[in-house]
Amino acid sequence: MTFIREQEGGLVANFFATLGRFTFLTFQALLGGPGILFRKDSRQTFLQQLYIVGIGTLPVATVVAMFTGMILTLQLGIAFKQFSQELMVAYTLSFAMLREMGPFMTGIILASCVGSAMAAQLGTMKINEEVAALEMMSIDPVRFLVAPRMWALIVMAPLLSFYTCIIAFLGGAAIGYTQLNVPFLQFIFEIIAVAEVKDLYVGLFKTAVFGILICSIACSIGFATVQGAAGVGASTRRAVIYSFLAILAGGYFITRFFYVI
Repeated sequence: MTFIREQEGGLVANFFATLGRFTFLTFQALLGGPGILFRKDSRQTFLQQLYIVGIGTLPVATVVAMFTGMILTLQLGIAFKQFSQELMVAYTLSFAMLREMGPFMTGIILASCVGSAMAAQLGTMKINEEVAALEMMSIDPVRFLVAPRMWALIVMAPLLSFYTCIIAFLGGAAIGYTQLNVPFLQFIFEIIAVAEVKDLYVGLFKTAVFGILICSIACSIGFATVQGAAGVGASTRRAVIYSFLAILAGGYFITRFFYVI
């Protein structure tokens, strides 16, 4: 029993230590944002990350968003067509994408495509002692490596979320026209009519928070990488898993805060 209690205590202590490390790194990276544009190296990294996060994920985001809109419209259309309420599909799709599905899909795409790459890259740098070399040169690794990545995610993640919503609406309108006999433009106009500004800004804010969580988790795990190539693989896997869990939990609490029943 004593051994079990000691083991449980160790897990709790490790959890809070990890949470504290995530929190400290997040605030340190956020505070380092204003200096990014004034330092040449950080500015180049920031611009490169903007391209990776935005342009680099567009093909995946386009395919995922298109089929998500088509699948949701088809499934909702099957249900609403029984009551001759085909236009309700447009209303439901608007709420679902702007409030939840758009930010959630964007977070999952960024965690799998960008967060994993960040963890692997920083983990490799840690193994090769490049992070230690930066510290030897009195360069803060967080401000130099993490801050540009985090602010690139904060800038591009909401834009990518908005893009996925638009593509999903177009895919839904195509299915509405071909399967539900709802005119394409009428479907789009119904989506616009029912959409609320609050749904849009809550979704964009949620995606920005997801970007912060993904970067903080991936970079923190990357900096803690040990045991060579095997450690890099393990860190990449943990970064994706933890990011998924953070997105699910964060999405719930943000929705609960803005849409109090």
